[in-house]
Amino acid sequence: MIDVFSSVGLGALALRNRIVMAPMTRDRAGPRDEPTDLMVEYYRQRASAGLIVTEGTQPSPAGKGYWRTPGIHSAEQVAGWRKVAEAVHAEGGLLSMQLMHVGRASVRSNKALDADTVAPSAIPSPDPIPGPDGVPVPTEMPRALETGEIPGVIAEYAAAARNARKAGMDAVELHCASGYLPMQFLSSNSNQRTDAYGGSAKNRIRFVVEALEALAGAIGADRVGFRICPGVPFNGMADADPAETYAELLRAVDGRGLAYCHLIHIPNKGFDSLELVRANWSGPVIENGGLTLEKAQAIIAAGAADAVSFGYPFIANPDLVERFRTGTPLAKADRATFYTGYGDDSRGYTDYPAAPAVENENTLESGETT
Repeated sequence: MIDVFSSVGLGALALRNRIVMAPMTRDRAGPRDEPTDLMVEYYRQRASAGLIVTEGTQPSPAGKGYWRTPGIHSAEQVAGWRKVAEAVHAEGGLLSMQLMHVGRASVRSNKALDADTVAPSAIPSPDPIPGPDGVPVPTEMPRALETGEIPGVIAEYAAAARNARKAGMDAVELHCASGYLPMQFLSSNSNQRTDAYGGSAKNRIRFVVEALEALAGAIGADRVGFRICPGVPFNGMADADPAETYAELLRAVDGRGLAYCHLIHIPNKGFDSLELVRANWSGPVIENGGLTLEKAQAIIAAGAADAVSFGYPFIANPDLVERFRTGTPLAKADRATFYTGYGDDSRGYTDYPAAPAVENENTLESGETT
């Protein structure tokens, strides 16, 4: 029987179930953006997921925009992530590291003084971002990347992927959503370039296509996924025709042997994102967005997606897979402790207990994802 508890292959990854832990920023990295022992325990607790996609991890100092997010560009960071990977693997789990370069979605106080803030065009993000004290402040004006600089940024992604594999990660995921650098290139309002990376949809997808090519060349296409969210307005995104843009992107990367497309499925006027993906992409799909177990089961049973990802439910339910399997009610997460900014603060992070063992199936309380 094919359901969320059945195994599935995503590229080189053999998932023991189809329940994926979605990437969630939690602001618990150490002072040098290194994974901490607390992060090791956090991921270990949730290793029963078929696949864990890590929180967004910056491939370079310039890629950082938020306080206490982890990196994968220093030896100390690689060593910290290796502890995470060893702990998850010891529990039988798999990890895909989400590579997140925020581009213009950045405030100066969150990053090193000498770290650049770059974007496709010199247009700031309109959405404030919390600084070290948690208070949202305006983003800074980015510097538009010169055409000759773009290969260097893509090379940083490739180096990050190699570091991720050195750290024991099973795959990487290119974050192309949430208004970060790849999406800034994709969106017509944030990309006002007049070179080969701007203008038409075919040109605006070029950065993402080349980044995926570089990642595939670094660690193998079957260990590379990508995450998209057509039409999302977060961090000032407003593409004139997201259906055209993403259809162009999906067709361009289809057939390259990539591991998966991770879709954040939101309502869009005039088109359905999952239908758009299925019409233009023949590879595996992970569906995310407003899911309950019942919805997830229906999606898998219909063959509309190969796996489903949950975000918020994994925060308060480290044993989410088992709770789903047994019908145990879900615990509710405390939003006040989602982001603390301190690497040693376990509140709302590793202190959620697993449910007591149950013998009989009960009615499930539904949970939603990010």
